[in-house]
Amino acid sequence: MFSEDRFLEACNELKSPIIDEYEFFTESHDVKIYRKYREESGLYEYKIFGLLKGVSPETCRQVYVDLEYRKEWDGYVKELREINEGDKNGVYWQVNFPFPMSNRDYVFMRECREFDIDTRKITVVLGQSQLFASEPELSGVIRVDDFCQSLALESDGDDGTKAFMYYYDNPKGMIPTWLINWGAKTGVPKFLTDMQAACKGYADYLKSKTS
Repeated sequence: MFSEDRFLEACNELKSPIIDEYEFFTESHDVKIYRKYREESGLYEYKIFGLLKGVSPETCRQVYVDLEYRKEWDGYVKELREINEGDKNGVYWQVNFPFPMSNRDYVFMRECREFDIDTRKITVVLGQSQLFASEPELSGVIRVDDFCQSLALESDGDDGTKAFMYYYDNPKGMIPTWLINWGAKTGVPKFLTDMQAACKGYADYLKSKTS
């Protein structure tokens, strides 16, 4: 689905971050965020570098791609499920937005691959908007059709995970710029903190599903 170069670009960011065209945005809880302005949309794309202490890259990968578990720990999820359409596989994701704004939904392809680079084991997950005929737009929900995300994970050399994330989407609608900026500044660190807690509870979750 994705080119080899897309995966390798994400791998390289872990060792040699490319932030020359980005401005420093914020830092919180072992997370640094940089952003770059997109003239055509008036929005920012983001690069996030962080540490998730006390959880392995393998657990992070499992938690990140486990859609059923995501419903348990991510309070913004309204609906989340896999899409299987012929030889195309993807994800449907509807996000709760605060009243009076409409919910947003995403339909995207996703692919996960692992790499061994100079004795480093790196996991990369890519996601990007994709049309699926079986997933038409819903009344009252705004379809986000310009979405792109990369996630790269590797060991921090101890008992934790070093993570890189690239993120961009255009939520459309009349959302004030200050609200989008606030969401990026607070939401991304909170997401990684919540994900770290979810990783630590994953073993218990799996046990509960088999008991």
